[in-house]
Amino acid sequence: MTSWQSSNVAANGIHLHVTRTGGEKPALVLVHGVTDSGLCWSPVAAHLAADYDVVMVDARGHGQSDAPEDGYDLITLAGDLAGVVQALALERPLFIGHSLGAVTTLVLAALHPDVPRAIVLEDPPAWWVRSPDSEFLPRSTGIRDWVIGLKNKTREQILTEGRAQNPLWSEAELAPWADSKVDVSAGAMVRLFTPNHTAGIVWDELLRRITCPALALTAELSLGGALAPSGVEALRLLVPQLQSVHIADAGHSIRREQFTRYMDVVSSFLAALPD
Repeated sequence: MTSWQSSNVAANGIHLHVTRTGGEKPALVLVHGVTDSGLCWSPVAAHLAADYDVVMVDARGHGQSDAPEDGYDLITLAGDLAGVVQALALERPLFIGHSLGAVTTLVLAALHPDVPRAIVLEDPPAWWVRSPDSEFLPRSTGIRDWVIGLKNKTREQILTEGRAQNPLWSEAELAPWADSKVDVSAGAMVRLFTPNHTAGIVWDELLRRITCPALALTAELSLGGALAPSGVEALRLLVPQLQSVHIADAGHSIRREQFTRYMDVVSSFLAALPD
């Protein structure tokens, strides 16, 4: 990691922090979930850095990026990613997104179909089936209060809590996870969880615009997975080229719990993409 490049880029009217593995290789952008940061992808980036120029982006309000008063809706978040691509002059990058980052990646691929070469979606919530008002937003108070509570804890206390709650995660996963909880803006969490999060989106119309190859990774619903088989099939009706793979014995953070299987599936999908 010592050779990775860290910088702030002007994108979509704010400054976003990125970490990049570099090299004259195809670009691959990693989009984290809520409360995480770009460096939460470090194990994945290290695994893929030999073949890709991996770009880990801190979303607005997360990591070292700006935390403005507004702009936490999906259309703006997707615009942030498009702005990073433009600022870094990335040519048809690949995208992998997790959770909220996966939904943001979907919106990016629909609004900017000329930007991604392909997308990988790690356990996105199926908002194209049910409104986030019925699933995501009711949990907002708990997540917001959890983040605010973490602000009264040390990094070591957060790390200890993470180890206890996630016994399958490696130390390489836990350390950046703890750092991201120290860095995340509590104010941004309040602004993120609002009924305006999906403002301007008509899912049936929007997702039909996606033209690039797509892969959805699903987890065990009993372990906290968000994307049910019905959600996959509903998405495939809108994105017919969608492939899907179920990763057994993994919850919502699939890569953190079944890293080897996750990387095998992702690497195979990327390697099979047409030039």
